[in-house]
Amino acid sequence: MAGDHRLLLENARQVVLVCARGERFLARDALRSLAVLEGASLVVGTDGLIKAIGPADVIQEQFSEETFEERIDCSGKCILPGLVDAHTHPVWAGERVHEFAMKLAGATYMEIHQAGGGINFTVERTRQASEEELFGSLQQRLQCMMRAGTTLVECKSGYGLNLETELKMLRVIERARRQMAVGISATGKTATEAADDIINNHLPKLKELGRNGQIHVDNIDVFCEKGVFDLDSTRRILQGGKDIGLQINFHGDELHPMKAAELGAELGARAISHLEEVSDEGIAAMATAGCSAVLLPTTAYMLRLKQPRARKMLDEGVIVALGSDFNPNAYCFSMPMVMHLACVNMRMSMPEALAAATINAAYALGKSHTHGSLEVGKQGDLIIINSSRWEHLIYQFGGHNELIEYVIAKGKAVYKK
Repeated sequence: MAGDHRLLLENARQVVLVCARGERFLARDALRSLAVLEGASLVVGTDGLIKAIGPADVIQEQFSEETFEERIDCSGKCILPGLVDAHTHPVWAGERVHEFAMKLAGATYMEIHQAGGGINFTVERTRQASEEELFGSLQQRLQCMMRAGTTLVECKSGYGLNLETELKMLRVIERARRQMAVGISATGKTATEAADDIINNHLPKLKELGRNGQIHVDNIDVFCEKGVFDLDSTRRILQGGKDIGLQINFHGDELHPMKAAELGAELGARAISHLEEVSDEGIAAMATAGCSAVLLPTTAYMLRLKQPRARKMLDEGVIVALGSDFNPNAYCFSMPMVMHLACVNMRMSMPEALAAATINAAYALGKSHTHGSLEVGKQGDLIIINSSRWEHLIYQFGGHNELIEYVIAKGKAVYKK
């Protein structure tokens, strides 16, 4: 018989509270807001929400008469919030492993793109792929992310470059949202140069399908870049998405300084990604507007770009989040590895990196009121690692496969080592 509560995690060596005072994001001094409870327990109810966190003896006494569907002894282990990946492109066909050698030989992203590779290669194969094929590969990729500790992931479309294929990709994302345990925030990514077509045809169709309950899209994304969308076209598309109720969450200032950060702050964007070429004025504008910066250390690493100025952003009070940027050009499923790269290459501290991969990434997706930290009333998404200190999740580069013993979503174990 099902118990009164879904899950009891007992006697953890450490329980990491990213938001010690119930913050919905952390803009400065993550170390001050990160609290670690020693010898603690945690309870998740049958509704999938956290019911209690506290010293093991207190929890034991409080719930002594209760029953649980599952109990896990966490002695000597650490409990952390489930990780949030704030930027991915996981729906596509056509791997580009052959381009890696070109990159190693010195070819730039735009050189590969202009030679008919890059996104053009993936677009052709994504158009040819069936929905079933795309769903099968998406399902496999999301499971890999989940095994690496991700419990909420932003999923973009964008490899269609026409309405038919974009809607096919969004249907695949919607199917994954309904069938898989991992949480999904869907982003419609516009990647064609026809701004009028997007505004007059794509966005009205998205609004219609959303109203009918066929697909659910949370965010609007535009690739603001030379040769793709200029600043004026970006403004028009983002405003069009905002007008139908979508959050603005877009690419900007990646390869060239486009003043995307200034535009995003002006439009009230929830998040801007990349920002390798952001200006000082753009950083200040984002801090004032509460616009989060989704930084992607894997992209800078793999494309040999200069690193985003994370320290400058943190010092200015920008809400810094992290994402894997998983795509054919930056093939990484692991947020623990993203956090490690953020610490080493972008000079973030481990508490800052953990906050950026949990509460701040949830904020970037508009979900920090329900996800991103271990707090009573929030969704019971968490990971258990076999270590006496939580920092091992970041310290051990590539070691997450051995460290992570459980991944739990809504109080149910969705992965067990």
